[in-house]
Amino acid sequence: MATMTTLLPGEDVPSSQFPKSKKGTLTLGPGLRHVPPSTILATTAGSLQVDHKKSALWLEFENGRYQPAVGDLVIAQVHHTGSDHFFCSLTPHTPHALLGQLAFEGASKKTRPNLKSGDIVYGRITKASKWEDTELECINPSGKADGMGQLKEGMLFHVSHAFARRLMMGTDKSGHSKGAVVILEEMGEKIRFEVAVGRNGKVWINSSSVKETVMIGRLLTTADEEHWDVEQQKKAVKKALQDA
Repeated sequence: MATMTTLLPGEDVPSSQFPKSKKGTLTLGPGLRHVPPSTILATTAGSLQVDHKKSALWLEFENGRYQPAVGDLVIAQVHHTGSDHFFCSLTPHTPHALLGQLAFEGASKKTRPNLKSGDIVYGRITKASKWEDTELECINPSGKADGMGQLKEGMLFHVSHAFARRLMMGTDKSGHSKGAVVILEEMGEKIRFEVAVGRNGKVWINSSSVKETVMIGRLLTTADEEHWDVEQQKKAVKKALQDA
C-alpha cells in the first residue's frame, strides 16, 4: 500500500514521486514551485499528492481556508433564498455560493425544490473565480443528479480539507484505499449507511440509527485529528463495533 510523503519547506520532491503519465505537461498545484531545470521544491509543509491521470502534483496542508475550484464536490448549507438562486455557505470564511433553483435533476419553475435556511445539499462547483461569485449545481453535465441534491436526515461532521480529499480518492485496482483511509470500507462490511464527502471539509453520514451515525463520524474525525495509519484505523473500527 502506498505511503504518504510529507515535505517541509525547501525540500525537493523525490523524482520517484513524479506522475507516471507521459501525456501532457506536469501541472504543479498549491505548495510547490519549479526551479529550473528539473527541481520541484515545497514552499510549505504538507503531504504530497499525485494525480497520475492528470499528471499533477500538489501539497495538502492544514493552514488556510478552502478555495473553491471548478469540479469540486462540496457539501453546502442553504443560508437564504433569492428570486432565482439559493445562497449557500461552503465554509464560515468564504462568501456565499450561488445555487440555481433549476440546477437540479428534472427541476422546472413548478417542480423546483423548496429549500429553506439550514438545509444541506451536495453539489458540484461550476464557477470559481476571485472576481465572480462561486456557483454550484446539483446535476452533472448530462442533467442527471448522479448522487447530488438535498441531503435529508443524517448528520454532518467536519474534517480537515486534506482528510476530505483522501476520503474522496477511492481505491486502486487491488481494492486498496488510495488515500490510506479505510474506515468507511471497514464499517461498510458490518453496517449499512450512506455517506457524502465534500472537498470543503464536510462529511454527511446517514444510517439506521443515531448511535451508528455518531460512531462512524467520530471514527473519521479522530482518525483525522490523530493521524491514524491504516492498522490503527482497523483496530479502532473493530473496537467500536465490539463496544456498540
